Amino acid sequence: MIIVDTSVWIDVLKDKSGLIVERFKSIVGSNEILFCRFVQLELLQGAKDELEWKRLDDYLETQYFLEAGEKTWRQAAFIYFDLRRKGLTVRSPIDCCIAQIAIENNVSLIHRDKDFVRIKDHYPLDQIYFEY
Repeated sequence: MIIVDTSVWIDVLKDKSGLIVERFKSIVGSNEILFCRFVQLELLQGAKDELEWKRLDDYLETQYFLEAGEKTWRQAAFIYFDLRRKGLTVRSPIDCCIAQIAIENNVSLIHRDKDFVRIKDHYPLDQIYFEY
């Protein structure tokens, strides 16, 4: 199972050549793709118009979501706090939430965001940096 971060979905959804999609498929393989509500939020807020928003919303309604639990929020805040205390900047607390959901559920995270690399260096985040 694998969570696909918004940073990857943006490139996959905009791919006109098919090369990024093929690379994405080769990395994901037979793994089940999962979402979390933060990715849903980011994808929907980035829609270019109402038609795209509706299509994305319809698609996302059919997907499996890992939900944040009671401890998720606190631990995500601690990741942000702890890294900042170590002099490392995570640009978005949402990334800490996504990482914590992946950690809690013991699933991989595929992304194109340096924040997750920083988190992985200090926390047990199984992550794959998506390159194409």
